[in-house]
Amino acid sequence: MSTVSPSAVSAKPSAPTAPSASAGAELSLHGVRLGHPDGVAVPGPVDLRIAPGELLTVVGPSGCGKTTLLRTLAGLLPPLEGRVTQDGEPIRRPGADRALVFQHDALLPWRSVRANVELPLAIRRVPRAERRRSAEEWLERVGLGGHARKLPHQLSGGQRQRVQLARALAARPRAVLMDEPFGALDAHTRAGMQDLLVEILRGTGATVVFVTHDVDEAIHLGDRVALFATGDVLDVPHPRARDARRAPDTAALRRRVLDSL
Repeated sequence: MSTVSPSAVSAKPSAPTAPSASAGAELSLHGVRLGHPDGVAVPGPVDLRIAPGELLTVVGPSGCGKTTLLRTLAGLLPPLEGRVTQDGEPIRRPGADRALVFQHDALLPWRSVRANVELPLAIRRVPRAERRRSAEEWLERVGLGGHARKLPHQLSGGQRQRVQLARALAARPRAVLMDEPFGALDAHTRAGMQDLLVEILRGTGATVVFVTHDVDEAIHLGDRVALFATGDVLDVPHPRARDARRAPDTAALRRRVLDSL
C-alpha cells in the first residue's frame, strides 16, 4: 500500500449526512505501518484522519492491507509503527464503541435472531428487558420484526446481513468498521442493503470505515474514497445519490478509482 499523501489527508471531507454527527468518533492514523508482527508489513506509512460522522470507503486490490487497516482501527492488531487514535486517545484494545461488520455474518447458529442481536448488550450486562426491547426495535428498523424467534439458517443471506447490521448498531457504537459486508450478496440484494445502511446510519451519527472491492459501491456510499493502491483520499461529489452516477464529476472520479486498481 502506498503512503497516504499529506495533501490528500488535509482535504476537507464532505459534510456527513447524519444529523447527530457529534456522536461519531474521530479516528486517526499517524505515521502508521500496518502488518502482523510475524508477517510482511504493508508498505506505508499511513497518515489519515477520519472525521466524526464521516463515511469513508476504502478501495484497493486484494492483499493491499484493507482488512489489516480495519483490524488495527478495531484494536485487534497493534500497528508495527506509529499511533492509532480515537478522539486523540491511543487505541490499544477492542472497545464497545467500535463495531466490526464482516462479509460473512458470523451469527451464532444456536441463538435466535433476537438473541444474536442482544449479544453485545448481554456482554455489557445491559438488563434483560432493556436489551430485548433494543433488539426488537433494531429488528424492526432492518425489516425483520417478524423473524425474531427464527434461527440464522432459516434466513436468506441478505436477511442474515440485516441481522448482523442490527447486532452491530444495537450497542450504539460511535464507529462502525465494515469489511465488504455486502460482497457475497447478489446485485439486487446488495443495492437494497446499501440503501438500508444509508437510511439507518442517517440517524446514528456514527463514523464508518467501509472496505469494498466494488467501485460503484465505494462512490455511492462514501463521503470520501481512500485508494490504498495509490495513497490518495478523494472527495465524492455526490455521496449517496444514485441519480448522479452519470454526472461528469462522478464519472471522472470513477475513472480515477478504476485507474488506481
